[in-house]
Amino acid sequence: MSFPTLTTQRLLLRELAADDAPALFAIHSDAEAMQWFGTDPLTEPAQALQLIETFRGWRNQPNPGTRWGIVRQRDRQLIGSCGLFRWNLGWHCCALGYELARPAWGQGYMSEALGAILPWGFQHMALNRVEAQVHPDNAASLKLLRKLGFQQEGRLRQAGYWLGRYQDLLQLALLRQDLPIRP
Repeated sequence: MSFPTLTTQRLLLRELAADDAPALFAIHSDAEAMQWFGTDPLTEPAQALQLIETFRGWRNQPNPGTRWGIVRQRDRQLIGSCGLFRWNLGWHCCALGYELARPAWGQGYMSEALGAILPWGFQHMALNRVEAQVHPDNAASLKLLRKLGFQQEGRLRQAGYWLGRYQDLLQLALLRQDLPIRP
């Protein structure tokens, strides 16, 4: 199956490649940008290549996923990634993940990217539910998800571990029935 490349007004959402490793390392090694991601920041450039291979490998897992590189069309700069993963085919649900380079924050890029991949997921993956787990202090991510129609369902106590400590996460979900226009 070929990779599902998507386009929006300002973005190209495409498969990550080895050439993206320097830009991905710049994002994932930025401690402030990664404080909510759920993993410790990268410390070596080779880790970015490993991350790309991990994301590429998702498509071949029993519970597959797809991770898109987010590229600005105007300058072809990789500014982040987003994806649907841990796809439970029987339950018609999956998880959502994303990150964005700090210079691209506050410009609506992630809203635009997720606005493309979510309808794609509901249509092409036959999803009924997309879940997101967010740190309670990640106000920007919570605002974004609520804008997209996600509803908070509860708090997962000490569900994550990064930066040397256990982290609570808020559980949010978007259901097919909650979409303004159903795919």
